[in-house]
Amino acid sequence: MAYKPELWAEAKKKCRLNEEDIRMAKEMGLNPKSLIKNIPNPKEQWKLPVKEWIHEMYEKRQRKQKKKAAAGKQGKP
Repeated sequence: MAYKPELWAEAKKKCRLNEEDIRMAKEMGLNPKSLIKNIPNPKEQWKLPVKEWIHEMYEKRQRKQKKKAAAGKQGKP
């Protein structure tokens, strides 16, 4: 489902994200509402800021894809 640009603009502003962060979130299939919901409040000191959360999740997915691709290459004769 495509979300309205206004929702992405709101998430960008509230979560203090840049265009690259938004691109990563879209690539992973996140939606603007989930980004806004994951803004940590002062009582949630264990929670990462949204920007760092996106980057960490994106890096994990990239590592998994590389590992999967490497395993696929080794299996071919």
